[in-house]
Formats: sequence, C-alpha cells, structure tokens
Amino acid sequence: MRLKITLFTLLFFGFQLATWAQCAMCRASVENNVSNGDTSIGAGLNTGILYLFAMPYTIALVIGILWYRAAKKRKNKLAIR
Repeated sequence: MRLKITLFTLLFFGFQLATWAQCAMCRASVENNVSNGDTSIGAGLNTGILYLFAMPYTIALVIGILWYRAAKKRKNKLAIR
C-alpha cells in the first residue's frame, strides 16, 4: 500500500510540472488565435481550467479517504485489545 501511495505521489507531482502557465500568456495566445479565426484553442483552455479547478477537490477527497481508512484501522485495533 505504501508503494502505491509513493508511486501515485511521484506521478502526481511529475505531471504538475507541465501545468505551470501564465495567465497573460494564455490570454495573448487566445486573442491572437481568435483574431486569426481559430477558436479551437479556447476549448483546450476551458478544459485546462476545469482540470485545475477539480484538482484541489480531488486531493481533498483522497486525503479524506486515507484519513477515514486510518481512523477505521485505529478504531479496530483499539476494539481488539
């Protein structure tokens, strides 16, 4: 179980490095593409925004589940004694 958590953590932080972006750069890119008639990049940015919006909630959910499992194991150990 510990190996899975470590692997997940490493993969999670490894993929986070690719999400560093500047809002001014995104806006300039969208404005430039829209002025040239290409509106497809806006859909990609919307998907990225939704991804960034959902990640804190996903992290909180995972931490909550792990906390719940640990509390349940601790309670079972105390009940057995």
